[in-house]
Amino acid sequence: MTLQPPPSLFQGVDPEIAARIDEFVQIRRDLHQRPELAFKETRTSGVIARLLAEWGYEVTTGIGKTGVVATLRRGAGPKALAIRADFDALPIREATGLPYASENSGVMHACGHDGHTTILLAAARRLAASGAFRGTLHLVFQPAEEIGAGASALIKDGLFERFPVDAIYGLHNWPNVPAGQFGFVTGPAMASVDRASVRVRGRGGHGAAPHEAVDPVVAAAHIVTALQTVVSRNVDPLDVGVVTVASIHGGEATNVIPEWVDLKLTTRSFRPEIRLLLQNRVPALIRAQAESFGAEADVDYQLGFPSVVNHAAETELIAEVARETFGDARIAKDFRPRTASEDFAFYLEQRPGSFVFVGNGDGPTLHSASYNFNDDIIGPAATLWVRLAERFLS
Repeated sequence: MTLQPPPSLFQGVDPEIAARIDEFVQIRRDLHQRPELAFKETRTSGVIARLLAEWGYEVTTGIGKTGVVATLRRGAGPKALAIRADFDALPIREATGLPYASENSGVMHACGHDGHTTILLAAARRLAASGAFRGTLHLVFQPAEEIGAGASALIKDGLFERFPVDAIYGLHNWPNVPAGQFGFVTGPAMASVDRASVRVRGRGGHGAAPHEAVDPVVAAAHIVTALQTVVSRNVDPLDVGVVTVASIHGGEATNVIPEWVDLKLTTRSFRPEIRLLLQNRVPALIRAQAESFGAEADVDYQLGFPSVVNHAAETELIAEVARETFGDARIAKDFRPRTASEDFAFYLEQRPGSFVFVGNGDGPTLHSASYNFNDDIIGPAATLWVRLAERFLS
């Protein structure tokens, strides 16, 4: 049984990629079945390196701990292009029931990094076999995106000094966007993300005598409520800010007021000014709110990574390549920035480039235990990388 995409998705797909699509679907499902967490992706990076070496690439391993960079040079063209895919998984117990579901308990490819890697591998094979370009192509396979540490690790290891490039591109699938449609955003495309860990310290006591204690549970509850005003009463309605309290824990018994309550939260924004506002306002409000109840709050506010800001010329180029390859119907209209975050942002602070999106079709969202990457989009997305490389390095 062939695993060809439906006709609507087949249109525009490179014939050499289409002819091997079964092979790459199997590669993707093998990666899905054997996921690995950040900086532990030894099997995954080994599979990637072996395949690329077989296809004739100069392969560098161990960059950024478990990263892989594959280089292909053709002719005397002066330009160099990088295309990046991520390959780490998440600490999620899979609930898809698929025959190729994760064999590693509590670890799952719930964000499609197995698909991103396969897309780039499919493009790599086609470019090695018959790529019509002159210049240098660097394929960057990155670990640890999910913890926001992989891109920084590669950069620290001298990625752009060892592999100089004129531009860098990346891609992410997106559920509930029509399968095989491409989305492009100039400027801020994904949000910055920062994290805070909070311990609200009170004075424990008996549940029957709350007047003799300082209740950190009540203080924490009011902190969560007060944090909802940071965006609504501090951020311009035409800007974007997100404050999410995702974890709260304190106490064990029904009749004991605990000594402390812990909160964990994230903040997100597109503009540096809003990021700084949240960085200042959130800890100040938490401390003031705790103090109003006679409690204290220790706030550990940790900067994560900045907004993904796509460069105009590079975004215009890849959008043009997509239109020429697939037609206007495959370009998502008015595709909007996403408030999720990506450490690809660090690359774009160093070099021009663009981070683009491909629809995954209807289904569960990213980071869901029921999420599954749509194999039908491997062909179109790999074709986009091939056409981009041939255009950029023409």
